[in-house]
Amino acid sequence: MSDQGSTNAGNGSAQLRVLTQYIKDLSFENPNAPQMLGPVDEQPQIGIRVDVGVKRMSDTDYEVALKIGAEAKVKEKPMFLAEIEYAGLFRLTGIQEQDLEAVLVVECPRQIFPFARRALADVTRDGGYPPLMIDPIDFVSLYHQRREQMAQEVAGAQQPN
Repeated sequence: MSDQGSTNAGNGSAQLRVLTQYIKDLSFENPNAPQMLGPVDEQPQIGIRVDVGVKRMSDTDYEVALKIGAEAKVKEKPMFLAEIEYAGLFRLTGIQEQDLEAVLVVECPRQIFPFARRALADVTRDGGYPPLMIDPIDFVSLYHQRREQMAQEVAGAQQPN
């Protein structure tokens, strides 16, 4: 579906293909319906969690799962809790080893995010609320934050007690 056209040191071109994509898990809780479905006194507080998981399926194929959780509250009273694990099966060829991690946790989730976002918007709408439209996610920043966090954890584990 999507071909990335950077070249790989005389080895042909690097290619990223989406083989398939699917919802692995979807959950919606509406604990205080119908009381919370009408007009509310104040703007709901919405918290969003994002995580990316990668599983190698073969030499060239990877399952990349984008996990998004959303929780809405008004005055600490839950409105809804929605969670989705949306995955894609990607075939990566001609990508250099040092670039593989970044492609898997930045470019692959970027490809499937709009579909996960739409599914969350649909489920919140079907739950009786306005559709939850999550802002685009900066997967590059997320990747750098995660790498920095891992480096700090490694440094902390290496310090003598």
